[in-house]
Amino acid sequence: MTVYPHLQKTAMGMPCEVNTILKLKPSQGYPARLAIGDRHQIHKDGYRIFPLDVPLCLVDEHWLAHADVVIEKLTWEQQTTHLQFKVARLYPVPFATK
Repeated sequence: MTVYPHLQKTAMGMPCEVNTILKLKPSQGYPARLAIGDRHQIHKDGYRIFPLDVPLCLVDEHWLAHADVVIEKLTWEQQTTHLQFKVARLYPVPFATK
């Protein structure tokens, strides 16, 4: 096994999480009302990567999926991820994703 001593030090970098489901709590901006075509802006702590321009499941804090959303804009600022998304499809019945 090769050991690289210079890599064992605390490295500077940007901690980042990759997400393919948009899970929101009410405190993070979970929409009170969902309707196809509605646009919403929310924020999540930390730096996160989401696929853009493709449908993702929108789930609530209990991991119930209610809709497909399309993230149209993602920005990072001061260790916060800001998202703008559009509701693309509503599920007839919410379903458990976990």
